[in-house]
Amino acid sequence: MQGADCELTEAVRAAQGGDEVAFRAVFRAVHPRLLGYVRTIVAEMDAEDVTAEAWLHISRDLGRFEGDADRFRGWASRIARNRALDHLRACGRRPRECGTDETALVDLPSSADTAEEAIAALGTSRTMRLVAELPREQAGAVVLRTLFGLDAKRAALLLGSRPGAVRTANHRGLRRLAQLVDHSDGPRPLGRVTQTRATAQ
Repeated sequence: MQGADCELTEAVRAAQGGDEVAFRAVFRAVHPRLLGYVRTIVAEMDAEDVTAEAWLHISRDLGRFEGDADRFRGWASRIARNRALDHLRACGRRPRECGTDETALVDLPSSADTAEEAIAALGTSRTMRLVAELPREQAGAVVLRTLFGLDAKRAALLLGSRPGAVRTANHRGLRRLAQLVDHSDGPRPLGRVTQTRATAQ
């Protein structure tokens, strides 16, 4: 387990014991990406409210959660998705599910693009603004796989899709995101990325 994951795991456990400072640390670590994920499902003007409602459910049910940082991110994402879908149902809208063709790009090498390095160079809020410009199925896959670090199987469960389709959508989204970064900043020297959990799993 990496350092950031260890810290989040410890903060979650402390928050479960009633430590408010630890809960704030969990919130700061997870909220920006959780909000970004909700923005891939609901309209921008509703995303903050839906994410706030998700945090109410997270705080209410935190005592029953079991697992490490990775499982917490998946659990929090599922709660946020459920709140977002509830919101869409209340508004009479249908969400768009991940329907990408999974026959291509299923086992892509991680060095296929430089988007992860581009993401690392951006602030979270700017990254989320660029992710919001992606097609919805790509945005959801990028947030869950690359930013949240969920494996393809867990992301697919959340998206109601298949792991191969999620891997394909994530790859296409990262390539498009790299183009958006280049266009928003002008020429930017980016090296090749090494294999990471988000593209390898």
